[in-house]
Amino acid sequence: MKNITILGSTGSIGTSALKVIEAKKEEFNVLGISGYSNFELLKEQIEKFNPKYICIGDENKAKELESIYPEKIIYFGDEGLKTMGALDEADIVLTAISGAVGIEATVEAIKKEKRIALANKETMVAAGEYINKLLKDYPKAEIIPVDSEHSALFQSMQGSSKDEVKTLIITASGGTFRGKKLEELKDVTVEQALKHPNWSMGRKITIDSSTLVNKGLEVIEAHMLFNIDYDNIEVLVHPQSIIHSMVEFEDSSIIAQIGVPDMKLPIQYAFTYPKREASSELERLNLRKLKELTFDEVDSEVFKGVDLAFKAGRTGKTMPCVFNSANEVAVELFLKGKIKFLEIYEIIEKAMQQHEVKEIDSLEVIKDVDKETRKWVYSNYARD
Repeated sequence: MKNITILGSTGSIGTSALKVIEAKKEEFNVLGISGYSNFELLKEQIEKFNPKYICIGDENKAKELESIYPEKIIYFGDEGLKTMGALDEADIVLTAISGAVGIEATVEAIKKEKRIALANKETMVAAGEYINKLLKDYPKAEIIPVDSEHSALFQSMQGSSKDEVKTLIITASGGTFRGKKLEELKDVTVEQALKHPNWSMGRKITIDSSTLVNKGLEVIEAHMLFNIDYDNIEVLVHPQSIIHSMVEFEDSSIIAQIGVPDMKLPIQYAFTYPKREASSELERLNLRKLKELTFDEVDSEVFKGVDLAFKAGRTGKTMPCVFNSANEVAVELFLKGKIKFLEIYEIIEKAMQQHEVKEIDSLEVIKDVDKETRKWVYSNYARD
């Protein structure tokens, strides 16, 4: 029986993970869950899965949970998340929190030498250099990627060495506005940007998908996870979202991970790795029904997030953190109607231009750069 902590249990990844666990009750136990503000759903999950540890964003809501569940151990806020990442009883920590807030919890899990099922892009984007140094200090800790693209790359590389890899090929659905030109995106609404053609996700990640900034984040994350040079990473638009990513090897063969667009498969693989197991929750792909699989280049003149990410990644040090933090605030401002859609790219680019790059010798450096970047974006773009 594996004890699993789910950080972000009320989000799309977290709820999918609970379905995976429910289908394999004989193997997995929910040790702890965290939710930020979805109080009612968190209560439903507590009733159903009976976790020992619970964390919520708000202190008052934490007190309310304590009154309802006096036998449970309740935490709140960022410090609570850090504590949840370091639970001694946990075998696996799933970090499914969107945003930079997930980094410290992942750090605590590494220090306790846990398996981290990583579904938080920002950990390796903003803090990848620091995380990789930490993994060397705690060699029993391991990160298994849950993001569908990085899980696909991870799976495709099994049995091969890094030296055999020629190119990592990250696939992209193309997002809500695939095929659109700049002129068509000048006045798009939040509602339009949130209508993803293939996936049902949280608001922030859906906007990231519509800008293709999510692919930029994935490029940096792939570099950090697999230690592959940026010159050997590329992004292809694949609207069917059936091939989740591919690896081209030095002998010119390409291995791809193919499956239905369902996050439950990479989640379960991270829980059961190196084994592959059957589950009633996993849908099989019917190859006979596939009409076509198509690929296209990213239109970098319209979707500038990918090129900006390559620039941030190649600069390295604290620049990927700036790319991530500026994007987080820009998406927040767009969702609030404070800026236009295309200004997201402008904010990221100008935040990078004004940043003085620093070496990362501690987590505090990353936290400071994150704070400084957010302050700069708010002060320059948060219109009344």
